[in-house]
Order: sequence, then C-alpha cells, then structure tokens
Amino acid sequence: MKYYIDNVKVQNNTMAVLGWAASDSPEVPVQIEVHDQKKKIVKINRTDVGRYDVNQDVFHGMSKLKLGFCVLIDYSPENTYYMIFIADGKKKKEKLIIGDKLKSKKDKILKFKEIFRADTIERGFLFLKKYGLKAFIKKFKRKVKGNKIDYNGWRKQVICSPEQLELQRKKKFPVMPKFSIVVPVYRTPEKFLREMIRSVQAQTYQSWELCIADGSHGSIAGECAKVLSEYQKTDSRIKVTVLPDNMGIAGNTNAALALTRGDYVVLLDHDDVLAEDALYECALRINEEINKGSCADVLYSDEDKLTSKNKKDFYLDPHFKPDFNPDLLRSMNYISHLLVVKKELVDKIGGFRQEFDGAQDYDFIFRCVEQAKKVCHISKVLYHWRVNSQSTAENPEKKMYAFEAGARAIKAHCKRAGLGDVEVKQNEVLGAYRVVYPVKGNPKVSIVIPNKDHTEDLRVCVKSVLDKASYKNVEMVIVENNSTEEKTFACYKELEAKYDNLKIVTWKSEKGFNFSSINNYALPYTTGDYLLFLNNDTEFINEDCIEELLGYCQREDVGIAGAKLFYDDDTIQHAGVVVGYGGIAGHTFIGFHKGEKTYFLRAFCAQDYSAVTAACMMTKRSIFEEVGGFYEGLAVAFNDIDYCMKVRKLGKLVVYNPFAQLYHYESKSRGIEDTPEKVLRFEHEVETFRQRWPEILEKGDPYYNPNLTLLNSDFSLRNFEKEPIEQCM
Repeated sequence: MKYYIDNVKVQNNTMAVLGWAASDSPEVPVQIEVHDQKKKIVKINRTDVGRYDVNQDVFHGMSKLKLGFCVLIDYSPENTYYMIFIADGKKKKEKLIIGDKLKSKKDKILKFKEIFRADTIERGFLFLKKYGLKAFIKKFKRKVKGNKIDYNGWRKQVICSPEQLELQRKKKFPVMPKFSIVVPVYRTPEKFLREMIRSVQAQTYQSWELCIADGSHGSIAGECAKVLSEYQKTDSRIKVTVLPDNMGIAGNTNAALALTRGDYVVLLDHDDVLAEDALYECALRINEEINKGSCADVLYSDEDKLTSKNKKDFYLDPHFKPDFNPDLLRSMNYISHLLVVKKELVDKIGGFRQEFDGAQDYDFIFRCVEQAKKVCHISKVLYHWRVNSQSTAENPEKKMYAFEAGARAIKAHCKRAGLGDVEVKQNEVLGAYRVVYPVKGNPKVSIVIPNKDHTEDLRVCVKSVLDKASYKNVEMVIVENNSTEEKTFACYKELEAKYDNLKIVTWKSEKGFNFSSINNYALPYTTGDYLLFLNNDTEFINEDCIEELLGYCQREDVGIAGAKLFYDDDTIQHAGVVVGYGGIAGHTFIGFHKGEKTYFLRAFCAQDYSAVTAACMMTKRSIFEEVGGFYEGLAVAFNDIDYCMKVRKLGKLVVYNPFAQLYHYESKSRGIEDTPEKVLRFEHEVETFRQRWPEILEKGDPYYNPNLTLLNSDFSLRNFEKEPIEQCM
C-alpha cells in the first residue's frame, strides 16, 4: 500500500485533507477512516478524484480506480486527528498536521543547517538590504517550509549500479557511432588532467577517440606534456597535438578538432569529468532516433558540479534542463555540457570562432542548432563540471569579457535566424541576457477583459493600460457577464464616456459562468491583428508591457506571449506554466519574492513553456481563429492551458517574457474550494483536459525535467518516496 497526504487546511471549522492512496492491486481501493486522539471514529465526507499522475507512476495507467481523495471533517482545535489507511490486510496511521510543517527534529536540524551556511547568510543580508525586512521574513519562512533534499544522497538512488554498467559494456547497438572527444588543454593541474582522461577511459561505451590539443606554456607545460605522453603510449585512442603557441580557447579547440575522425564530436573541458555512462546514453539515443526515422544532429544532457570535500568527491548544483528551448538559449547558454554534435555538422559550420573567445562555445552552439534537423536532450546528469577559482563565476573581469562576447553571439544568431536586429542587454540578474525584439510597424492590439462587478479592480486595470501604457494603438473590449451591482453599470458608462477606444459588450448564458465562452464572445467586437486577454484584477507595472509582448508575438515562430505576474506583496503569482504540476498543470515559482534567485534564474529569463496564463496572454488573431479560440468545454479551469496546447500543436512557440510585468490582485488565500460539488466539477474538467492531451501528461512536459518534482513549483528535486518513477537522471 502506498499513500501520500498532499495538504491539510482548515477554514470555517472544516478541515480538508487532500491526497492519494493506492493498494498493491490496481483493482482494490483503499479504505480511509479518521480517528481523534481518543481513538474515536470521526464522521467524514469523502470524495474520490482521479489522479492520472499517480496511476501512471504506481500502476502504469492500468487502474480504473480514482486514486485521489478529498476528505472533509468537522474540525475542533481541541482535538488531534489521525487518518487511517486500510488495504492489503494492513492499517497505517498518519497524524494530520495543518499546512506543511516539518515532521521531525531531524528535518528541522537539517533545514536550519542549510539555511545558516556562511554563503547563505551573506546572500540573506544582501537581500535584506535591497528589499527590506518584510520581504526578507517572507523569504525566510518559505525557505524554512521548503522541502530540501540532499543531492548527493538523491543521486545515489538514480546512478547506474555496477551490474547495470557491466551490462552496458556488453551492449551492441545496430549502429555503433564513434565519438571524438575534443579537449583543449592549457596548464591543467596534473590531478585534474588525470581524472579527466580516466573518466573517458572508464566509459561503458568504448567506441571513442580522445583528441587533445595542448597549448600550455610556462612551468606547468612540462607536467601536462608528461602526463599526456604517458597516456598516449598506453592507449592508442588518445591523440595529442602540442601547439607551438597558445592560440586561445577557440584556436586550441579547433586544433583538437583537426584530429577527429569520428561520427560525433563531444566537447569536454580539460578539468571536468564524464559520467561512466555518458557515451552509452548518447549512443542509445542516437539509435532510438534512427529507429524513429529521425536523426540526432545535436545532443545535450543535464549536468552538475564537482568539488572535493574531505578528500571525497562532492556533487552540487545539478542543472536539470528542459528539452530544446530556443528562447531560453537566447537568455543564457543553458545547453553548455554535455554537448555532442554530428561531425558533418561541425565541418559544415566551421568549428569555433576566435572573435567570440569568452563565449566561443555559446556561438558554436547557436550555429549548430540553427543547422540541426533535430536537437535531442538526454535528461540524465552525464557531465560533472569541476568547481575551481579560475571559472568565470569567480572572476568578475572574465565574466564581463564573456558577457560581451555572449551578447555579440546572440545578436549574430538572431540575424542569421531572421529575427532582425535585436537589442541585447544585461538581464536584471548577472549571468543572463535580455533580448529586446523591436515592434515592427504599429499594429492594433485588441484587449479583452471579462468583468463581473469588482469595479475598483477594473478601474485600476483600465487606467494602467489606457493612461499609463506607452503603446497607444489599442482598443479595449470589456465583456460584462452577470454583474449585479448598480455601481458596475455606472462605471461602464463612465469608462465609455472617457475613452473613445473602449467598448462594453454583454455576454449572457443560462448555463452559468464560462470563461472560454466569454472571451470567444468578444472576438467579433475586436478589430486588431493581435489579441491581449487580460484579467480585470491586473495592473501593468512597466509602461512598455504591450511592446514587450508584441515584440515576441510578431515573430513568425511564436503563437503566444505571456507575462510575469506578481501578487501585491511582490511575490510571484505566475512565471510560466508546467503541465503536470498537481496532476494537470500549475504556475512556476509561486510565492518567490521578485528578488529571489530562482532555479538557474528561470523566472528571470525569457523562455518557451508549454503554457502561460490567460490573466495576461497575447496571441495572433489569425492563430486564435485557426484553432477555434478557447475550448468552451472547459468553463472554469485549464481553458488557457488548453488553448496554449492547441497553438503548440500548430508548431508555434509559447513564450514567457519576464520583462512584461503586472500585478495580479488575485487573492492568495482563495479559501477551501473543496466541497464535493466543486471537487466533482473540477474533476470533470481535469478528466476533459486529460482526454484532450494524454500524450504530454504521460510523457511529461518537454519544457520541464522528469528529475524535478511535480508536487510544488520551485523546481526542487523529485522525492521518489512521494513521486515514484521508473527511471530518472
């Protein structure tokens, strides 16, 4: 028997318990009881709900049972409640704890050790100084409540066992590509150089050659040459060229490239190491693509960092990446390592260019993906990037030099890709870029706002758009739906009198509220080539919001552009949508303060997602008409996600732009919406979405990573106890 309590919350003397439970059989349901501290059975109201994610993970989709539950209890603060799970001849008891409290003293000790590390304290003081005490307290509370998993312990659960590695060594693929591993060496410490070479020799897939160009000079040059000569004598697959002069990173790498004779080129830094199964996983993926009639021109994997602690290897900062994400790549070099490129493609683009030294790999990656028929991502850590003081992260001068080279690489790429003469700026956080796409012409934007009462929210929204926003070629259509307050209609008359480009239209239906129908109803009343769907409780923060969205939306490859939304306390309400969160879909980084450094700066970077919220969503009118607008079978939930999925099915991108920023005054404490009636309505829409888009729910969101949790929105590691999965990393 397996079970998990997702959440326990109390409101108006009602306790709601949400979770899932599964017996050992896909056909046998789990019985649930609730007892108080006196072991007296408490009356409950239980509603079963579908949990497609749990069914897939536990029963591989074979169970016909509704594995999720919503249990309502008449709550008394004087009592302590225990949930009893009964199945498989067993009973298991869990204490019901309101919220996400830590379960043990050990958990608390580990959490506080993490929070009070020296580097964490230093960053905390900087955050306090910049954003103030109130924001600092919110961040601190979120950190304390967060679910921190030790990565070194986590990775032991997913790395290959010795038995698995041995099976890999014996594997014969239909196609056995030869990998040419390219390494430019420059004054590498002997220990690191030996570890790099040994990591190549330890590969379970042995069809490789190691091509090294040594550009070392000075006292350490002899040490490097000695080590390289030693290995070259004992392994014929190791090729070394000693350069007369140091030609820079691009020149040295090209010299190593000249030695290659393999089918694929693999880039490896001189002091980093490969996971033992790195080349095996690449060969496996190449064969999988061939079997599908495709071709893997470029492959990349996840990565982490490697350091030494008490003479033992210590791994940190795992970067679990999305599948190919062109807009994220223009924001940062997220592909980085491990990078594998077909040799024919490397020859075609001409290797590395010295004018981009400092960001030569960034420029190289851009030119590779531009020409590639398919870019493949392997969601496993196959590369360990060594932490040392020579990295650009530790040297501000190198960082600025690299940043300028990277900005030039982005501009050159955008010109080649037909994206125009873009402006590339420093992102608001170091380590990332901001690409500004200038608006072409002066197209009209039609802004659609559904409204029912809430006149003060509406006034704020309208004023921020029509008075404060810098883009003026707009029209606004407010869709009245079932308002009951007299002041609402007085407000409408006032707004229509004040703004020539604003109109009120009335939507009526006897079937009740339907967000999709309301927005679709507005279309005939609009005349713009671009539609901006906006909630009535939003407010533009920056005046150029429309330009920011329009710049992306005008691109031929983009169908939708979305914004970054904040609650009124400057914490994130929306920074993109991941399909799979909570079983269906949810917003990323909810509750993070605007200044917090989210997972690999994701909330700060323009990037492609599977979906964005319709609280602020711009789309092309032509595309909206082509896909039939919002699906009216989803009246309340997931209609915006469904629309994004339809647009993606056309082959268009959905872009999240963090530089279009709004406040969204939606209540953060929406109350318990878990009455049996509401749960069943929500369950119906969950099932509708699941039936319409089964593939992404089964395979996972391509813009997320299966090694990351679906239980919350912070991109933390997947907890295998709570989220079982067959294979990760």
